Amino acid sequence: MAITDVPAFAHLTDADIESLAVELDAIRRDVEDSLGERDARYIRRTIAAQRALELAGRLVLAGSSKRSAWWAGIVTLGLAKIIENMEIGHNVMHGQWNWMNDPEIHSTTWEWDMSAASKHWISAHNNQHHKYTNILDMDDDVGYFVLRVTRDQPWERYNVGNLLFNALLALGFEWGIGLQTVDLEKLLEPGPERDVIAVRTREFLVKAGRQVVKDYVAFPALTSLSPAATYKSTLTANAVANVIRNVWANAVIFCGHFPDGAEKFTKTDMIGETKGQWYLRQMLGSANFDAGPVLRFLSGNLCHQIEHHLFPDLPSNRLHDVSVRVRALCEKYDLPYTTGPFLVQYGKTWRTIAKLSLPNSYLRDTADDAPETRSERMFAQLEPGYAATDGVTGRRRGLKTAIAAVHSWRSANPRRRPARIST
Repeated sequence: MAITDVPAFAHLTDADIESLAVELDAIRRDVEDSLGERDARYIRRTIAAQRALELAGRLVLAGSSKRSAWWAGIVTLGLAKIIENMEIGHNVMHGQWNWMNDPEIHSTTWEWDMSAASKHWISAHNNQHHKYTNILDMDDDVGYFVLRVTRDQPWERYNVGNLLFNALLALGFEWGIGLQTVDLEKLLEPGPERDVIAVRTREFLVKAGRQVVKDYVAFPALTSLSPAATYKSTLTANAVANVIRNVWANAVIFCGHFPDGAEKFTKTDMIGETKGQWYLRQMLGSANFDAGPVLRFLSGNLCHQIEHHLFPDLPSNRLHDVSVRVRALCEKYDLPYTTGPFLVQYGKTWRTIAKLSLPNSYLRDTADDAPETRSERMFAQLEPGYAATDGVTGRRRGLKTAIAAVHSWRSANPRRRPARIST
């Protein structure tokens, strides 16, 4: 089952959680106080480079009939779309650059190169997903309406297609995001909300229509004027570039939310939730992947998904430095810092999706202690007072140590019934 009591799961007292919040607030203040021209120059240069890359890709597609040039144009255009979506659009719409007071680089004015209307995405993502991160039946990103990603989602027959549905979602991810923000199923429900959804649907169709015309009508028609290109070659190239962007965006986002250790929560978690408990839920419900400068840039710095969920409106170029301090806090409070190589993290998401295509009765781990679904009930065999300072080492015993203790006991005693694990 999903986590119902975050402090109990984390093995932290109310005082610990309040102290954690104070330290995280200090990190935010330090970053905000140091924002300046260097950061503004970073985003302006990124936007300029992205636009130059897109122009270069389209010129290559129009200027040469060679197969190698065609593929070079596709890759260049795909990279431009990735940068626009991940490092620019996503982060601008989070308000990360609103402090510059530049009307061009502002969350209220930016319209990204995706089928989803920016204002719809801001409402669904910023105001819903980031507030209710991984809370079942509150966060639509848990499964995107089509995938079973936790045992707390009842198994249905259509879940046998989990792998196929995930592959299709990856290929057309921009359309999955766009449709998710509209909630088309509510058009069938009577009530005042249906009128709101009808307006939102029309706005989505207008935005999606513009994207289709741009990529599959206007640019192919324009490049077909060149003797070195045809309408079909450019249309196909644009489609492939969009698929490249879609698959990459899907992989990065899934690595931040569905690998082992990215926890799920119940609605009761948010009842009376303090700021410190919200911080803690973001840390437990998110996951990172290891990345160098290039991979960080191409992921929109969402390789630091933990830090992004803690501070969604801090500029992305600062998250790498922030991650050093957050990781130190995890060590201090004995909390897991969920990260790993990109391919390993991505592989774990596919493993989870494959495994959960089956009913729970076919799965080996318990619903309280599986890689993708854990709860505070996994610690039932820990003796009272386990979460304290170790009398021998002087170290705090928290969630990280508790998980290791439970798994160590189960590995050593695979056939025995759970017993109290002492200090």
